[in-house]
Amino acid sequence: MRLNLPPNAPGMRIGLYGGSFNPAHLGHRHVTLMAMRRLGLDRVWWLVSPGNPLKSRNALPAVADRCALASRIARHPRIAVTGFEATLGVRFTVQTLRFLRRRCPGIHFIWIMGADSLGTFHRWKGFSEIARLMPIAVIDRPGWTMTPLSARASQRLAKARIPEEAASTLALRRPPAWTFLHGPRSSLSSTEIRNGMQGRNRDAAPAQLQSPPDAANFRNDRGA
Repeated sequence: MRLNLPPNAPGMRIGLYGGSFNPAHLGHRHVTLMAMRRLGLDRVWWLVSPGNPLKSRNALPAVADRCALASRIARHPRIAVTGFEATLGVRFTVQTLRFLRRRCPGIHFIWIMGADSLGTFHRWKGFSEIARLMPIAVIDRPGWTMTPLSARASQRLAKARIPEEAASTLALRRPPAWTFLHGPRSSLSSTEIRNGMQGRNRDAAPAQLQSPPDAANFRNDRGA
């Protein structure tokens, strides 16, 4: 089996940002650039999944199509888009992370997720193992700022949380270790974009339905 993994080198700090990216949008890019800067990452890989086990896969576009759009949205030399999970045949994040730890032992990985995902993290298959496999960075999202106080997973992992001011050290910490990053937030939603795309040309959707979260959101991240 040949896997199209992005290039990497021992010692690199690489963020893993997984999801269905249905569709990818500028909010994903904003989160990525902020994580890259705040966590001191060399690269971020967008892992375009075959589908979220917790969500319906009805009418989910092919991985190749979602990767193509994601590449157009990412447009950054340090963001790599890959759909290797489909080739690998995995269904769950924990399987992907086990594979990457074995395949790339010299890389310092960080799993990146939005605060909305933290709310359901306790329902992910093997969520405790995920926390033991690599550090986790949770990015604030509108309406989810208080998630670390209420989410079951954050309560279970309370002792492993590190201060936000120490985020740049996260990649080198022994897991479990996680942090919650505040900052300019994007209100863009893949679900809302999909709803707005009904009856429209899908290829035209990025220009018609997406806009930067806020000029201030990109002020500090554009050069990341």
